[in-house]
Amino acid sequence: MEGYAEQGARTDSTDQIGFGGARRNRKKRRGLTVFQLKVIGAVALALSAGSTTIVPLFFGSDTNNMTSLTAMVLSEVVSWFAIPIYAWLLVQGFRETHSRVAYGLQLFILAVVCEVPYDLATSHKAFDLGSQNPVFGLFVAFVVLAALDWVASRYQKVMKVLLSVGLVVIGLLWDLLLRIGLRQHMMSIGSVTLGFVLIFALMRQYENSMMFTAGLFGAVMMIAPGVGVAFVHYYNGKLGYKHQWTKWAFYAVYPVILIICAICATLACFLTTFAV
Repeated sequence: MEGYAEQGARTDSTDQIGFGGARRNRKKRRGLTVFQLKVIGAVALALSAGSTTIVPLFFGSDTNNMTSLTAMVLSEVVSWFAIPIYAWLLVQGFRETHSRVAYGLQLFILAVVCEVPYDLATSHKAFDLGSQNPVFGLFVAFVVLAALDWVASRYQKVMKVLLSVGLVVIGLLWDLLLRIGLRQHMMSIGSVTLGFVLIFALMRQYENSMMFTAGLFGAVMMIAPGVGVAFVHYYNGKLGYKHQWTKWAFYAVYPVILIICAICATLACFLTTFAV
């Protein structure tokens, strides 16, 4: 689940940053780089995947055990601070990529690659329609952004508003009907991701209002996403890495985490069966 802000050569300029770029250029030595934001996001991904795989190995998988249940739910909820981070990185990547078609294709391929290990890690099944991995949420948000951009370039006034609202509703329905990122039956990560993406994309010229709105939205969505907005607010306009392979390494982070967690989940099931 890579951060998708890969065009580092233009990241530091005010025109490319957009989100209060002038202010951040004055303080560009402080704050968080794209690399650091991606590392923070990767930690959150590990917490999310580990909530149903690694945590039960230490506390047991019995949901009637309050210690085990609390540890699993807490790990999952805390991990949600990554949602606005990845939503913001998606908006940055959408604006800066040289090829939106290639960019969207990369997202879709990553989502497909992650699905089987995600199902194994979350439901211990190789194929489960109960919840789809959250990368699909990023892909849906990307498609909505591309469609909104297309509408904005061809229509004006009332027709533009009506079509834009319709596209957002369609994207939201896709997230809900496909159960994208449905976690602990408490949070639809796909729909929340779409909400953050729209806030960051539509309000990017008004940074204070954008961050306040995103923070309020995150606070309403179980508090934790609001914490992620604070990380985004301290972005300093720097990429934070020099080598192209670093970008691809972050693409591999989420599937690798899921594979490790899926192996742990399979091992836990085996040990439980063997003990019985």
